[in-house]
Amino acid sequence: MTAPAKTMKIEVWSDIMCPFCYIGKKRLDDALSAFPNADRIDVEFKSFELMPGLETHPLRSDVEMLSETKGMSIEQSRQMNAQVQAMAHASGLEMDNEKAIAANTINGHRLTHFAKTHGKQQEVAQALFIAHFVDGKNIDDLDVLTSIAEAAGLDATETRTILESDAFTNDVQQDVFEARQLGVQGVPFFVFDRKYAINGAQQPDVFSETIEKAFSEWSEANPSSPFEVIDGQSCSIDGTCN
Repeated sequence: MTAPAKTMKIEVWSDIMCPFCYIGKKRLDDALSAFPNADRIDVEFKSFELMPGLETHPLRSDVEMLSETKGMSIEQSRQMNAQVQAMAHASGLEMDNEKAIAANTINGHRLTHFAKTHGKQQEVAQALFIAHFVDGKNIDDLDVLTSIAEAAGLDATETRTILESDAFTNDVQQDVFEARQLGVQGVPFFVFDRKYAINGAQQPDVFSETIEKAFSEWSEANPSSPFEVIDGQSCSIDGTCN
């Protein structure tokens, strides 16, 4: 008899430089914090590169990059970012796009995959968002990434060795390929038990409703025990018989 799955999976395709991914993660976290069976849900972050060819410029802000890539004035770029920041603040997040450095995210993504092997992906993913959107740190800088990893409980020496190699690059590329196979056109993109999906940073109640629906169906297919138990007199592993 096949053993039941222990947890339902939520997969989140996102990019560190995406403000809506930061906001969407917060709204998902809020929905899960209010969900009574959150301990039976596993959230996995998947990589998605919005600008894979972006050249990191430590002195160029996201506001300036948006102005250059979209062909708009700095003032227009600031207005757009102000709207996003207001959305973030309404969700209980800090955000300062004037401080955010335009940086390539491949190394940050590789770090999240490395962190996953040590059970620290959640902590590292959150720290990367904060480093980029709040602290104005260069998330393509290996010193910054190593510091983030160490703060999350990862070994600094091992992390540095990983980052100086091309380790986990294939994992990032596999995530991007999988997103394309699923028809993902943008991020954040949330997939619940491979049955339901949410595109974008939807309102918290949308996340809550989707979690409840997906989990209800998942739990029916994966009961906590693979069979019904009829209790009778027996002896337990501690030697007690009754």
